[in-house]
Amino acid sequence: MDIQEKLQGLIRSALESLGLPHAVITLEHPADLSHGDYATNVALVLAKEARSNPRELATRIVSVLSERAPQYLSRIEVAGPGFINFHLSRAFFSDSLSVIGKMGDRFGHSKILSGKKYLVEYTDPNPFKEFHIGHLMSNAIGESLARLCTAQGAKVKRMCYQGDIGPHVAKCLWAMRKNIANLPSRGASASEKAAFLGRSYAEGSTLYETDASAKAEIDEINKSIYEGAPRELARLYKLGRKWSLEKFEEIYRILGTRFDYYVLESEVVHDGVALVEKHKGTIFEESEGAVVFRAERDDPALHTRVFINSQGLPTYEAKELGLNMRKWNKIRPDRSIIITANEQRDYFRVLLAALDKIAPDVRAITEHISHGMMRFADGKMSSRKGNVITGESLIAETKKLVEARLSGRDIALKDQEGIAEIVAVAAIKYSILRQVSSSDIIYDFDKSISFEGDSGPYLLYSTVRARSVLAKAKREKVRPSVITVSDPVVPLERMLYRFPEVVSRAADERAPHHIATYLIEISSLFNAWYASTQIVLLHDNASPYRVQMTSAFAQVMENGLTLLGMRIPKEM
Repeated sequence: MDIQEKLQGLIRSALESLGLPHAVITLEHPADLSHGDYATNVALVLAKEARSNPRELATRIVSVLSERAPQYLSRIEVAGPGFINFHLSRAFFSDSLSVIGKMGDRFGHSKILSGKKYLVEYTDPNPFKEFHIGHLMSNAIGESLARLCTAQGAKVKRMCYQGDIGPHVAKCLWAMRKNIANLPSRGASASEKAAFLGRSYAEGSTLYETDASAKAEIDEINKSIYEGAPRELARLYKLGRKWSLEKFEEIYRILGTRFDYYVLESEVVHDGVALVEKHKGTIFEESEGAVVFRAERDDPALHTRVFINSQGLPTYEAKELGLNMRKWNKIRPDRSIIITANEQRDYFRVLLAALDKIAPDVRAITEHISHGMMRFADGKMSSRKGNVITGESLIAETKKLVEARLSGRDIALKDQEGIAEIVAVAAIKYSILRQVSSSDIIYDFDKSISFEGDSGPYLLYSTVRARSVLAKAKREKVRPSVITVSDPVVPLERMLYRFPEVVSRAADERAPHHIATYLIEISSLFNAWYASTQIVLLHDNASPYRVQMTSAFAQVMENGLTLLGMRIPKEM
């Protein structure tokens, strides 16, 4: 039983002894630590029914609570118009440091979702196109959500869905064939091959809009991909897809993601078409040679979407139906989470409405989460067309800036590149995860790599600093302990025990920003304490306790950063 459950039980018992009615007991942390560690508004909620002034009722409740106050409470008081504030005791905070030490990397984990199977689909880059910053956003959010659900006890599988058929492929293949003399050699790097594909797609996309002859040829290629492409085109198709997938794996390694399932559009397209055809005339209908779903008939907020176009080719919508049915038939998850960009929100609302009619059980377990866009504070890194920036170039540019920052530090040259990569990824991921997922973000290069303030590198630096203190304590044989306590309770102690609550909330709300905000807060508290306190001091009775607190802080930071999908360097 956690501290919140204990407090709720204590309050419930007090209400019963006063003959007060049952109520939902909510507990919150006061914004100001001087107001206590928990507060409840139960007296305000019950005052009318109890025919009492809220503050007077709160006073009566506090009187009963104080008579029964357990060891983990030092003070209970009435505040404001009738709030009840609880101050946890020194013994509680000392015990919490011990619990963190004993639980180690399991601190913050729970078994709430034990026995549940979760499937999280995210990133989803398309072969024949470059891995752009939108994919970085989906990856950061999806990876963190997968880790949060795992921490709550779920068995989580990760899926990446990739569009290897469709107009974008045809546009790229058309330009590849046109520029076949410039095809990268077998020994070219994955980045060179990916860049060639990016240029090809850009050229094909431009001419598709401006050249009628090229448009006709691209449309024919698109159709032939579904019906069986000629040998030479099939060879280019397989080569381009192979290059793309190899490059994506390179990026996943840098980001720290490993997928359990990879699904290609070509693997689910026929299932999607079959579903549409099966329900044509009931759920779907023909319109001007296409097959559509008129979602607005059931929900005026929705709209009509095409599932098979007038050329007889399936759209993204039909393929998505096939994908979701495959998830259900092959994996049968208790929860299927999909992360995409905000611009697909309305599309998914219609898709899920169609899925609800075809397979309501599948719709019931399917959850769509959308994220915002990334923009740049100083206008840097505009691409050839001004709208597509590769994920790889963002990582490389950030890494370059980190390397410049590290060059003046006492770090071996051979270690700088690896550390710079870890720090750069943390800078980008934190910039994405620090706020509500659905919001657009402004990426500021200088702020993102700062070792001070609201940034990923600041979190890493704080953790490395704590580890350095622990290494010093080990060298000087000062062992962590909570037996001797002479210092007053400091704000850091009053925050560390809250980590499991934060993790639970972040998982429930699908909101990694709660973890990011909490880690910034405790890092700030640790650094302020570090600046004013001699933590490791021989022959000082308080030193072992301070080392214990430092160890607890480092452990919570490591656990939190892991949930955000960040690695921690050995030095910075």
